[in-house]
Amino acid sequence: MPQARYRLVDTQTTPYYHCISRCVRRAFLCGRDRYSGKNFDHRKQWILDKIKQLSTVFAIDVCAYAVMSNHFHLVLHVDVEKAQAWSFDEVVERWLTLYKGPHVAHKYKSGETLMAYEQDALLSLVEVWRDRLSDLSWYMRCLNETVARMANEEDDCTGRFWEGRFRSQALLDEAALISCMAYVDLNPIRAGMSNSLQESEFTSIQERLADYQKCRKGKGGPSWLKPLSQTERKPSPSFLPITDTSYFELVDWTGRAIRDDKCGAIPAQVKPILQQLGVNEANWVTNTRYFGSRFHRALGRINRIRHLADRTQVKWISGLSQSQQFYS
Repeated sequence: MPQARYRLVDTQTTPYYHCISRCVRRAFLCGRDRYSGKNFDHRKQWILDKIKQLSTVFAIDVCAYAVMSNHFHLVLHVDVEKAQAWSFDEVVERWLTLYKGPHVAHKYKSGETLMAYEQDALLSLVEVWRDRLSDLSWYMRCLNETVARMANEEDDCTGRFWEGRFRSQALLDEAALISCMAYVDLNPIRAGMSNSLQESEFTSIQERLADYQKCRKGKGGPSWLKPLSQTERKPSPSFLPITDTSYFELVDWTGRAIRDDKCGAIPAQVKPILQQLGVNEANWVTNTRYFGSRFHRALGRINRIRHLADRTQVKWISGLSQSQQFYS
């Protein structure tokens, strides 16, 4: 039975979540339809363009993404403190980029004088909007609803485009986060759609590698993705807890092991990364390859999972034994 979203998401326990949305009946509505022969690859760009737009509006950062033929993955960082720091005007401006909004908001934005009751109404609305702009469900709603409307208009039909709800997994520590990011970035390789990270279209790893090469040539600018760390020192909240070179090496080796269907010896430059993460080195490739089916609502050390269960008032979270085997 589906759980209420507030029982699945607790940003005080972790701000990192893996979200998945699938097309209805897992049909190939974003790729080449094997039955009709039609190609809907252009819809992948719709999804990516909307993700980029929402990253400039919501207090939610994108850590990794992969847009596939009948589903997509996102690893998101929910920054509640960032939303709370926004000014009144900034919240209004951001919300009106997403929705038409009530007349009183447009009246305020145009500089007209508001009556006392209008001011009270707008104050209440802005606090609601502030919460929504750091809410995982509202982020996914804005993304999925827009793409569904565009697809239904193109197909001249009505009805569901996505399955009823998106799936979310709580990533409770650095090892869970990095493993999930690698799993998401390696989706095209795991599915046999590409042979290298550079050829993995509509993935964050392809975009990160391209940005990295531009920066080395002095031509790059800031990426819209949540940045990887630039130093081995204690990570900053503004950066992901792994350096760009370490992440590229880890994902590249993991992808080669998945593609060749054998792990082999762990390279010297990768072994320290796995040790620092504190994961089971022997099972890293298998755990990353089957991350989606092996781990369910949450991944983290057992004490973190139990803390999440207490916070969300659930008696049991499945996958405890798999999580225990994940760590060294």
